[in-house]
Amino acid sequence: MSKIMEKLTKFLEEHFVPYAAKVANQKHLQAVRDGLVMSMSLIIIGSIFLIIGNIPLAGYPTFMASIFGEEWKQVLGYPVSVTFGLLGIFVSLGVAYRLAEKYDLDAITSSIVSLSAFMIVSPFKIPFLIKDTNETVNVSGINLNYMGAKGMFVAIIISILTVEVIRFFVNKGIVIKMPESVPPAVSKSFTAMIPALFVLILAMIIRVGLEKTSWGDLHNFITVLVSKPLLKVGGSYFGALLTTLFITLLWSVGLHGSSIVQAVMMPIWLTMMDQNRLAFEAGKELPNIVTFDFFYFSAKMGGAGSTLMLVFFMAFLAKSKHLREIGKLSILPGLFNINEPVIFGVPIVLNPLLLIPFLIAPLVATTTSYIAMNIGLVPKLTGITLPWTTPVGIYGFLATNGSLAAVVLTLVNLIIIGLIYYPFFKVYDEQKVKEELLIDNLQK
Repeated sequence: MSKIMEKLTKFLEEHFVPYAAKVANQKHLQAVRDGLVMSMSLIIIGSIFLIIGNIPLAGYPTFMASIFGEEWKQVLGYPVSVTFGLLGIFVSLGVAYRLAEKYDLDAITSSIVSLSAFMIVSPFKIPFLIKDTNETVNVSGINLNYMGAKGMFVAIIISILTVEVIRFFVNKGIVIKMPESVPPAVSKSFTAMIPALFVLILAMIIRVGLEKTSWGDLHNFITVLVSKPLLKVGGSYFGALLTTLFITLLWSVGLHGSSIVQAVMMPIWLTMMDQNRLAFEAGKELPNIVTFDFFYFSAKMGGAGSTLMLVFFMAFLAKSKHLREIGKLSILPGLFNINEPVIFGVPIVLNPLLLIPFLIAPLVATTTSYIAMNIGLVPKLTGITLPWTTPVGIYGFLATNGSLAAVVLTLVNLIIIGLIYYPFFKVYDEQKVKEELLIDNLQK
């Protein structure tokens, strides 16, 4: 077994790490990841108001209405609407800003141009139902349906296109250059004028061109060709397994798996999360099992690799001094899903023995969680976003709107994960004890 794991480790080092490192350093993926992260604090704030507005306690709505009036729930929905509901705008600004930074372009100007182009390609007609006549008419205005998660894929594409066009014009010197005596703020605005004009004309051509097709607009075009296939694959059981596997594989070779995979998958997860949020607010059946929070609920208990039980084993059962000390130091961070001390301190990175449970345990937890939600034993996640440092148990309870079944599932997963880790921990602990005894004898 050890020879097989050594060969696997060597294979990963030679054939997996170089490509994974290239992906991790790819500017566009980094910009997408960092741009999405810029909006996460607002989404978490919106989630807090969503939780407050839907606490599942008998008499809670009556209690809130007696203090804040009959419109209390509508008022709490305002922050939700301007956080979740404007996610596409945040992404348009954030991705363009981060990508422009990487090219040493003016980030603020790039963000503004990106947002302008995004608004141009988004339809301005809003279907409006007249109740008296039951007739649908189109009303001019910004269609907020495309300003949220539904418009996120278009926002990302337009942001990248905008910055790349600006970069091309700046590198070729096709800009208006002002004298050095002109204030920098004024000079930057004139420098951006020609590339911004080209971007907006290009956005206008895209919009007008697609209006003459059966798609109607860029959002529908992207939905048919990109969004739907990605959502179908990313939201499936096998998509969840592959995502979990890639995260742990990357961590196993020392790369930040969560950040790399999120750069690719986050638009998909956030879209599915927002679909659940809208269904939850409307009192409808939640459509998706796999969302952004699903992985923190199932496969990241204690961090990537679900290492929380391993930490407890090391802290309280290890005979090795090294493992016992690392375990004690890692308990508090582990409770908040921070496990770099374990991954690099034990280490788990390129450790042939511990890589086995590190890869298998999250896959099993993902499977049990998916099945439990699919057959209705545990409610699906409501679409709120919690800080990833929310402790195990509390995370599931809040993410499912107060479901005790989610807490029970968490405990079951922890027991299963513990059973997977324990035999490998015992073997590794014995190895470390022998190493420590050998070192002690040599020192004497």
